[in-house]
Amino acid sequence: MKQLLLALLLSLAAPVSHAWNAAGHRLTAIIAWQQLSLPTQQHIAEILAKHPDYERWLQKAKSTQASAIFAEASTWPDDIRNDPRFHEELGKTPPIPGLADNRRHKNWHFVNLNSDGSVKAGLLDQKIEEFSHLLRSTAKIEQIYYALPWLLHLVGDIHQPLHVGQYDDNGGNAFEIENPYNHRLPFSSLHTYWDDLPGPPWLRGKRLTQKANRLIASHPPPKPATVRIWRSESLRLLAHAYPSTAGSLLPSINEDFHRQANRITEQRIVDAGFRLGHLLENIWGAGVPRGTP
Repeated sequence: MKQLLLALLLSLAAPVSHAWNAAGHRLTAIIAWQQLSLPTQQHIAEILAKHPDYERWLQKAKSTQASAIFAEASTWPDDIRNDPRFHEELGKTPPIPGLADNRRHKNWHFVNLNSDGSVKAGLLDQKIEEFSHLLRSTAKIEQIYYALPWLLHLVGDIHQPLHVGQYDDNGGNAFEIENPYNHRLPFSSLHTYWDDLPGPPWLRGKRLTQKANRLIASHPPPKPATVRIWRSESLRLLAHAYPSTAGSLLPSINEDFHRQANRITEQRIVDAGFRLGHLLENIWGAGVPRGTP
């Protein structure tokens, strides 16, 4: 009984999962940054410098390097979930100067499917398409600096297998596990387990770049593919996303599963980074960028 109560308490105390954690999104961003030409990097740096939260990104990054700001911008759509300036779909908070929209848009981060593969909830792939089209077509700087952090983030999200998840268990959020590889959080949702695989959420600076370079050296770049194929890849990986070993109370993460999950995570972050970089280069790499000051 004591073990059961402990498991329930730890489960209730576990953080609500979002997506890859901040380390995963920053790794994706740093890999993407390395795929960009210098003019595209400079243009993106100019865009992000106009964002209303640019000063916050500077403080978090503890750096003025454009790549570090780019990495922090990729975590912004998760950061606003706990920011009192932003509100839920039916809520209301005062407008933020420079932002036309200060809703949290939690249903943009995922797409959950029925057993027949039809979409039940979430707008993840749809919003990637919409923001990509918007950045190709608009010259309005306010639209550009709003859409860009969202696009950086959502390309990372769609490569996390449980963000193209099963509706029945809310993308693994309702599937509880035992995790002997996390002494701080030995009981959690399966979704949280996958989110935390990229590394500690405070990973930044030289160590972030070193890890990104190691991932690039250890994993092949992805083949060109559409957003629909990105989604299909994550959906297929769901077959490998659930542990089958019985623990003392719940399904448990064993050594083989943990090793395979780490391999999948690293490859998906590399895939997302290359694809994000190529997408941004395709949008801004040729000609005079729209919205140039």
